[in-house]
Order: sequence, then structure tokens, then C-alpha cells
Amino acid sequence: MSTTTPVVVSTGPVGFADLVAVARAGAPVQLSDEALAAVVKAREVVEDLARASTPVYGISTGFGALATRHIPVEMRAQLQKSLVRSHAAGSGPEVEREVVRALMLLRLSTLATGHTGVRPETAQLLAGLLSHGITPVVREYGSLGCSGDLAPLAHCALALMGEGEVRDATGTLMPAAEALAAAGLEPVELVAKEGLALINGTDGMLGMLVLALTDLATLMKTADIAAAMSVEGQLGTDRVFAADLQALRPHPGQARSAANLTAILRDSGVVASHRGPDCNRVQDAYSLRCSPQVHGAARDTFDHCAAVAGRELESAVDNPVVLDDRVESNGNFHGAPVGYVLDFAAIAAADVASVSERRTDRFLDKARSHGLPPFLADDPGVDSGHMIAQYTQAAIVSEMKRLAVPASVDSIPSSAMQEDHVSMGWSAARKLRRSVDGLTRVLAVEVLTAARALDLRRPLEPSPATGAVVSLLRSSGIQGPGPDRHLSPEIDAAVELVASGAVVNAVEGVIGELQ
Repeated sequence: MSTTTPVVVSTGPVGFADLVAVARAGAPVQLSDEALAAVVKAREVVEDLARASTPVYGISTGFGALATRHIPVEMRAQLQKSLVRSHAAGSGPEVEREVVRALMLLRLSTLATGHTGVRPETAQLLAGLLSHGITPVVREYGSLGCSGDLAPLAHCALALMGEGEVRDATGTLMPAAEALAAAGLEPVELVAKEGLALINGTDGMLGMLVLALTDLATLMKTADIAAAMSVEGQLGTDRVFAADLQALRPHPGQARSAANLTAILRDSGVVASHRGPDCNRVQDAYSLRCSPQVHGAARDTFDHCAAVAGRELESAVDNPVVLDDRVESNGNFHGAPVGYVLDFAAIAAADVASVSERRTDRFLDKARSHGLPPFLADDPGVDSGHMIAQYTQAAIVSEMKRLAVPASVDSIPSSAMQEDHVSMGWSAARKLRRSVDGLTRVLAVEVLTAARALDLRRPLEPSPATGAVVSLLRSSGIQGPGPDRHLSPEIDAAVELVASGAVVNAVEGVIGELQ
């Protein structure tokens, strides 16, 4: 169980930072008094309607294409249990712990709005699972991103009933009933409306979007650092990044990226060495010169994605929903808004990786590297240098281009044509996670290669900022130029330095916070 300060879930939205704290750092959660009061009020509405003779969807009827059947009072508890058991139909590999915790937190956040009609003890038990580090086993396949992430959320609801499998705080796989008992938690017996309220939301795809955007914020700073190192190592110019030139095309992301490049390259001895009148380089290649335009467009794309995520975090996604004294059916569970931006983010990530790979490749071709040895090899012909590191990049970029094909343009009807248009947002989220991992690896190879090139440029001195990155790599066990050696461990070490934010921290420790 985490000892971190609890994240308080109230009737308002969960923030990005709180979601990351719960999902990744294992922060416990607790419901505010305001949230509990809202839950109690909504539950009273549901119970009043449950006693009425008029059928109400989700309370006294079947679900989906079976909504026309009125369910008698004595069978409604069984209705909710049957719903969860039948919908916990996922298949495939286990979904990552951070994703499951994120979707559980977001479902709890919707319950806390007072628009779902669950009982306080049901919401409290979901909070208890998060606080005790109990993570239901959720499978990769099963969500169409419409009517919510049904199967993934149903696996979580199953655990609240004391059924199915979970992993405890140590990662040990065990029956849910055993994990609950060990934590001193009692399973709930679901009653009217609760089963549906626990599974009808876009929480899985939204959780993955927030986690991806958190990673991409660091990776876009890293992309600017990598580009600056490549510009410097390939004897490029920083003049094209001037603020007055960027202002001619006033995209905000482009301006931020160019400002970063200018700051990172400031006081570079390498850049200064070819700034004189004898330089015959008129223009750098697009992959160098246009880095702010590509990185900036990606930044603006991710900002749009974050705006959509912010609106979704403010939402109460359920069907039906409790409004004052009534319960109404709606279509707010449809994942289209989230699915679109998940796909959009994967497109931008793929292009940032593509331009990174092109910058890396220029280091390795003696016809384009301006005096560097072929493939940055110690003894070209005997040694291959970084030749195959670029192959690795190319393989990842190719995969990312396939991952950039939108999932949200697809739809397969389900539930006997009642659910005849679905978002495939969960699938879009799953591929974005793989794309973020790919971008991390591609940028790591560029940083690794550029650092080797900067060492080969000595005695010319890199900028203080890029020099700090080279020093970080060397102090982390990644050697400088020399005869060929086992390269995979060095790539893995660089990937970790990029993923952890250490590369960004090294630069910001010298020149201050990047934009």
C-alpha cells in the first residue's frame, strides 16, 4: 500500500498530475465529503425509480438490444451481476497496471459526480482497491470504444464483486476474493443500476490518452534537444531558428520549438567554428532546417489532444445518467472525441520519429556528414559504427507509420445492430502507447549518435547544453567513439535516459526550463 499523500476525488475533474500519481506512483485515493453527498443524492433518485412501475433503462430493464424486457424486482440484483460477468469477456495479454489504475480512477471520478446512481459503499470499495494497490486483470481485447470500454471496465467491476483475478500491490496474481480479504475489504452485492454504472465509460481510452500526452510532453523537449545536437554535429546553422523568422508563420508550437533550439545551441563552439564568410553552406537539409516546423506542428497537435482530454475529464460518462429527479438515456459514452485525437497523436508522433531518423542517417553517410568518418566508425570497414543503430530506428519508424493508420475510421456493428456505430477508441489508445514507446527509442538513437559525432568534432566544444547531454551519456556507462562493441545495451541505456526525462533534466539544469 502506498504511503503517498492521497489524491482526493471530488465532484470536479481529475487533473493530469493526479491521474499520473495514482496510475504510475501508486498514490492512494479518497472520496471527498462533497462527492459522497452527491453519490447519496443520486442513489435516492435511482431507488425511487426502481420502486416505480414504469420501466427505466439500466434499472428495471435488460441492456443493449435486450432493453425491451422489463425485469421484476426480485431479479434485479441478478441482472447486475449477470451484466458484469457476461461483459468481463476480454481476451489476450494483460493490460499494463498503470492503464488499469488510470481507468479505475476515472470511473471513480465519474461515480463521484453524482450522475451514475451507485451506492456510496460501491464507490468507496473502488477507492479501496486503488489505495491498497489491488489491480484487476484486464485483457487487451474486448472494447469497441462505445457503450464505454465495456469489457475492460467489467473486469474491474468483477473484482468489486470478489470475483475474477487481480494482482496485489506486490504484483502477485490471485483470486479477487483473497486479495480483498487480505486488505480487509468486503466485496459488494451489486443492486439496481450499479453494474451498468461501473462499466459504461470511456475511462480506458481516456486514461491512456492522458498518460501518452504526459510522456509526449517530455519527448517533444527531447526531440528539440536531439535536433539541436544533430544541427550542431552536422555543422548546421542556428540562424534559421531566429524568432523574427519564426514569427512570419505564427504557429505557437513552432515558436516554442525554435526558441528551444536557439537556447540549446547558444555558445556552441562547433556552430561558431563555421559562422565566418568562408562558409559555403547556403542551406541545411530539411530534416535540420525544418525541425521547428515539424516539432511545432506536433506540439500544436498534442495541445489540441490535451484540450479534448481536459473536456473529457470534466465529463460524467454513463448511460443512463441521473439528472435531478430523473434518469435519462444518452449517447455520451461514444468514444469518437477521444478516438479521433488518439489517432491524431499517433500521426504526429510518427512524423517526429521520421524526421529524427532522417537526421540520424545524415551522420552516417560520409557524403553528407561534412568530414565525419563513415557510420561514425573507428576503423570503417573493420568497424560498422552506428550503421545498424539506424536500421533499428528505421524498423521502429516503419512500425510507427503503420500505427498511424487511424483506428477511429473503422466500425463493426454489435449487439444485434443496436450498437451499430462504434468508435474503436480503445484500439486507437493501444496503438498510441506503442507509438510513444517507439518515439522514445528513435529519439534515444539520435541522441546517442549525435553525442558520438560531437565527440568526434573535438577539440571543437559543443554548447553547454548539448555538452551536458554528452556528459550524462558518458557518466551512465555509454562509451564514446572507439572500436565496435555490443551496441544494444547502450541503446537501452539511452532509451532509459530519454524515457525518465534525464536528458531533458540535464539540459534544463544548464540553461533553465525549455518551452
